[in-house]
Amino acid sequence: MNSNEFEDTKGIRVLMIIEVIGRPKEHLTETLNNLIEQIDSEKGVRVRDKKINEPILMKDEKDFYTSFAEIEIEADGIMNVVGLMFKYMPSHVEIIYPEFIAIKNNSWNDILNELTRRLHGYDEVARIIQFEKSVLEKKLREALENKDNKKSKKKKE
Repeated sequence: MNSNEFEDTKGIRVLMIIEVIGRPKEHLTETLNNLIEQIDSEKGVRVRDKKINEPILMKDEKDFYTSFAEIEIEADGIMNVVGLMFKYMPSHVEIIYPEFIAIKNNSWNDILNELTRRLHGYDEVARIIQFEKSVLEKKLREALENKDNKKSKKKKE
């Protein structure tokens, strides 16, 4: 065995699809171009090719458009790809090359710890939103009860 068998795979090529929704339609193309520039400026990542599709009107909408970009990138390692997924949340990811990816356990640790950290963050946000929702529902019930009580008092007078 040589030492290269224990190194992480380098030069991973990936096709990502990133979708956007919004208005005006010109803004979508500009947004996708900006996202592609940001991706290209990420450390360890190079955009090799891109195709931005024309915005189209969304079904059953009067002025909301949708568009997407197909972006081929080359990343120094799998952690760079994982970072792009978390940061840009593509709707589709396809590894083009290589067919086999070697990952050391330290890289797996980094990936799994980042996933865990993000999941805990999302869970925290969800719990805060649930708490705030229950507080708002309670305040709304109290406000409606106060309104009903005031109406009852006026009728009695």
